[in-house]
Amino acid sequence: MAGPMDGIRVVELGVWVAGPACAGILADWGADVVKVEPHAGDPFRSLEWLYDEGNPPFALDNRGKRSVALDLSVPAGMDVLHRLLDDADVFVSNVRPGGLERMGLDYDTVSKRCGRLVYASITGLSLHGDERDRQTYDVGAFWSRAGIAAALTPPDGRLPYQRGGMGDHMTALAAAAGIAAALYHRTATGEGQLVETSLLRLGAYMIGWDHNVTAMTGTETVPWSRDAPPNPLINCYRCADGEWFWMLGLEGDRHWPAATAALGRPDWLDDPRYATIELRLENAAALIAEMDAVIAGRTRAQWGEVFDAGDVWWAPVQSTLEMRADPQARAAGCWVSVPAADGSTVEMVATPVDFSACPWQVADGVPEIGQHTELVLTELGIGWDEIAELSAAGAIP
Repeated sequence: MAGPMDGIRVVELGVWVAGPACAGILADWGADVVKVEPHAGDPFRSLEWLYDEGNPPFALDNRGKRSVALDLSVPAGMDVLHRLLDDADVFVSNVRPGGLERMGLDYDTVSKRCGRLVYASITGLSLHGDERDRQTYDVGAFWSRAGIAAALTPPDGRLPYQRGGMGDHMTALAAAAGIAAALYHRTATGEGQLVETSLLRLGAYMIGWDHNVTAMTGTETVPWSRDAPPNPLINCYRCADGEWFWMLGLEGDRHWPAATAALGRPDWLDDPRYATIELRLENAAALIAEMDAVIAGRTRAQWGEVFDAGDVWWAPVQSTLEMRADPQARAAGCWVSVPAADGSTVEMVATPVDFSACPWQVADGVPEIGQHTELVLTELGIGWDEIAELSAAGAIP
């Protein structure tokens, strides 16, 4: 089935991850997404040097789209883009604000021509402020500047290295939600509008607990260490086989008796240092050291059996290969079949929302640069003589 966005036409002018990922979610949901690329292609395509086979990150964020190659520095190329927008419901772009303004593709300009268009702006640092056009990516705006890296780094520790696309995918999902809300609003009013989000904004919201503590108290939050966390029952532990698990005893006093029994240390219930969650916080370093020594005596599989039998809440720390083999991940719908160019299918990561009344499936694989240019132009009513003129003018390859 086509999904909840069936019949919605989307034009994407995006590079790298956040913009294309947003349009990729809409494509999974059934929208007809036209990806407008320069003749050399989205620079995201160049990441294939990093992988032995293909470009899996690009495939995740660009499957199911149609690619149109346009040179927007050529007036005829820009005219084609305007014609695409005239026929579209949604425009998605993560090009920096100044660049869009120079091309006449900012919201104020486009909305005068396309009043029903939902215009989704995804930026690094916002459409506003003196630094709105600063180079950033998600590692700059989301990971670094929003405070996430600092929040995950213990005192005197080394900054952790971010995995690619983390902030981009969160921001893309937020933008897709905003687009859906704006389309709903349009059904009542007939009006399009600007939907704006940024990597910086998503980073602030992701660690909103920390930032709200600072906003409401004026104090700076301090990163916790796993060797002295506020609640030792919300912590990671290493087992005899080198594998890790995370304990999930968020309500510390509630889970403390079961945990002590499962760990074979019921005497901790009578230890005055550990009598309450507040005292366990004060003596966290000592308790963690004792728990580490106990947990190091069994494998993770053994502890899993003990914990499940004793109603101790926990989760394994899994690698990508372990996650791939996890039956619960498959039951949760974490993978989706995607058509491949040779007629077969390949499994990829699924976007994270399903719909009972209008389930979606990936309509097509990953487009080549400009693969659908002529097809999309003919759908706009552009004849073959004009297509030849566009090619001669350098607007299309």
